[in-house]
Amino acid sequence: MSEIAKRLERADKFLQKGKLPSALEELRAALQEDSSNDMVRQRAADICISLNLTDDAAGYLADLFDHMVAQGRSSEAISTYKKLTRLSPTTTARTFRYAQLLEKSNPREALEALNASFLAFLKNGERQQAMEALKRMIALDPSTTNYRREAELAESMGDYRASALAFVQLGRMEESAGNEGAEMYSRAFSLDPTNTTAALCHARCLMRASRAVEAVEVLRTQPLTTADFLETYANALLLANQAEEAEPITLQLYGTTSHGLAMIAEVLATYMRVGNMDRATEFAREVESKVRAKGEIKEFLAIVGEQVDKHPVSTDFLEYLAQLYNGANREHEYCDTLLKLFQLYFAQRNFAKAAECLDRASEADAYEPGHQERLEMLRGKIDANKYNAIANRLQGVGNNRVEEDDGEAEEPVEEAAEDKEPTVLEDLMLQAEIFLQYSMRSKAVERLERIHKLFPREEEKREKLAQLYAASGFVPKYADAQAPAASGSKSSTNEDAVDNFARVTEITRNISRQSSIKAVLFATVNDVGRHWNVSRCVAGLSSPGKAPSAAMEYCAPGVAKSDVMGLARLISSLQALAVKAGGPVAFPRAMAAPELESLRPILTTQNIESLMAVPLRDGHEQLGIVILEQCGIARSFKRVDEVVLSTIAEQIVLAVNNARLRSLVKSLAPTDEKSGLMRRSSYLDVLLSEVQRSLVQKSPVTLALLSFGSASAMIKEVGEVNVDAGMQEIGHMVTANIRQNDVAVRYGLTSIGLILSDTNDKSAFFVLDKLRKVTEGAKIPGRGEPVVLTAGIAELVMQPRFDAVDIVTEAINRVENALEIARHEGGNKAHALAPVIELSAVSA
Repeated sequence: MSEIAKRLERADKFLQKGKLPSALEELRAALQEDSSNDMVRQRAADICISLNLTDDAAGYLADLFDHMVAQGRSSEAISTYKKLTRLSPTTTARTFRYAQLLEKSNPREALEALNASFLAFLKNGERQQAMEALKRMIALDPSTTNYRREAELAESMGDYRASALAFVQLGRMEESAGNEGAEMYSRAFSLDPTNTTAALCHARCLMRASRAVEAVEVLRTQPLTTADFLETYANALLLANQAEEAEPITLQLYGTTSHGLAMIAEVLATYMRVGNMDRATEFAREVESKVRAKGEIKEFLAIVGEQVDKHPVSTDFLEYLAQLYNGANREHEYCDTLLKLFQLYFAQRNFAKAAECLDRASEADAYEPGHQERLEMLRGKIDANKYNAIANRLQGVGNNRVEEDDGEAEEPVEEAAEDKEPTVLEDLMLQAEIFLQYSMRSKAVERLERIHKLFPREEEKREKLAQLYAASGFVPKYADAQAPAASGSKSSTNEDAVDNFARVTEITRNISRQSSIKAVLFATVNDVGRHWNVSRCVAGLSSPGKAPSAAMEYCAPGVAKSDVMGLARLISSLQALAVKAGGPVAFPRAMAAPELESLRPILTTQNIESLMAVPLRDGHEQLGIVILEQCGIARSFKRVDEVVLSTIAEQIVLAVNNARLRSLVKSLAPTDEKSGLMRRSSYLDVLLSEVQRSLVQKSPVTLALLSFGSASAMIKEVGEVNVDAGMQEIGHMVTANIRQNDVAVRYGLTSIGLILSDTNDKSAFFVLDKLRKVTEGAKIPGRGEPVVLTAGIAELVMQPRFDAVDIVTEAINRVENALEIARHEGGNKAHALAPVIELSAVSA
């Protein structure tokens, strides 16, 4: 028998007799002879615990834990560690090893142990060990807190590359949570400028913050040539108005990415925005050959036309665009472009060119509205033969012929001022108005300066001229006064803003877009109240002599809301005064006005010094009123305010009537409760109602027909019940992601029809892109692959000379044909068909 066995035997006898110290001595002696015997160490630890020898027991258990870890006995090591921690605190290294043993079996407890190890390592200055613990924590819990710890610890250790990677990950997590992430990407780039991901993300954040020049400098340092990087770099250059540098990148992207054509549009838009029209024209000509080679001339025409609608352009560019449209047999767009050229040439007093444009436009479409007025504008300014040639082409213009000896040239403005004063003044005003319409303010100001020189103080007699002065920001100056209309009051500055008719156009457009009566009133009081800079603006709907049925109030900052009862009385009383006056009523000194005697307590309580009330009328029917209130100081409302507000009031009435009609039609139309889609039986009624509304408002309407697969094939594959259930889910997705004014109809078992109000066919493609992303991944129960969205698009021909039923019938046939074409093309396709009755070509 070995010596160790003898000692263990004696230790057992001592234990049986209760002699624990003697047994412990025998076990200690055995460990000295064989230190690897875990069984002896475990028995020694148990005896030490019984004898309250805590430190000795902890020492034995610590050695036992280390030995078990080395041998890979994980479960026994975990149990031993727990015994050890109950006796005394252990080392950070053992806690770290214990955490590693728990990572698979108990991640939550392992995370707590790793966190304790991390904090202890940091406290002891062992940063490398702390980083190891932190990386294991991130593997178990990839939270923003842990990534931030990693980023900051790596930065303190001088490992800037690792810190930048962590900050990039933090930025991505911030973006996933719906935040910006800009700070994280900025720190990552500053720590490691060679990190291309950090540079790209940082540049995108700078672009979103309108710091495009800085974004360009960041991206210039990167060697990347991927399509994603080049697209971002080109966008940054364009935002920084560096279109010439963006050109070669854009041309490189064209043909390699789906956004290539859109990038070309952005280059054109940038040149137009900065006024470099010569280069815009040259670039368009250069790109045209590449576009034709790829067979995308129709798409190119669409993006060029869209940019022309958004930006002021030169006559050279419009001439080029007209040539393009003519070559593509796009008569409608060709005629529109020629008419724009006519206006610009006329404003530039190049009457010969203007006549040539009118001649070409009348040749393309002699029935275009306004040709007679344009021809009349040229009377006496062009050669009589040319005048008569155009007149002969137009139907019903025989009485516009002029004699041969009328002459062809107009006298200079300065020489003709006395003999032809009304004509010269009106011509100059018309030219200024055209220039303002095309955002050419500098040229408009030149014409207004000539008017000011030749016809001083004429704006006091002609309200339209005063409006042109205000719209262009031109202030006539005289020796005896700073401006003829200056009142010296505090409101004069505000009235300059009031006369900003471009902003008034935005107000009316915003009001017309609202889909409910409440939204119409809300948009009215907020837009009008802010623009006129009044203390309060109230819009109420009521019949004379009755309490208001709806009312909305805007209050400027620091102005208290009106009392409800007082507000109702104010609306009723002022509406009665406006009805009696037959139009707007204004009270610069409301407190002293005898007409408002009965309202004086309300005026005093609400501190109202001045008032203007504009009635809302639909023919002879009184619908309500709009009230502007000035508190604290008196204010004189100008005549132009009444005119502009009356125009806005007309738009409010139209918007209210349309909202009521839409609400009525939708309430009467049956809706599928399961999908949220309107039923097919209401399709024509709703569409006819929308067409009639749009004809009045002169706004576009577009139909889109969405198909999510072949109904017959799907029924054979998974059954009609599954197909219907899947389409119900898709219906919910579609209805949740369209505007309130738009209507979605269950067109067929696997198809949905969309009626897109105030939307042209170009904008409809953006709606489809959104819906394609929303429905991406949607599946029919029982089918493995997701549905594929195919669409047809047709913009309705909103011409008053056509009957509404004919407009609807033609558009329905056209959108179904467009869907068939898209189906034959296959894949995720969308196809748009232009109207045949407008002689436009088919455009994809």
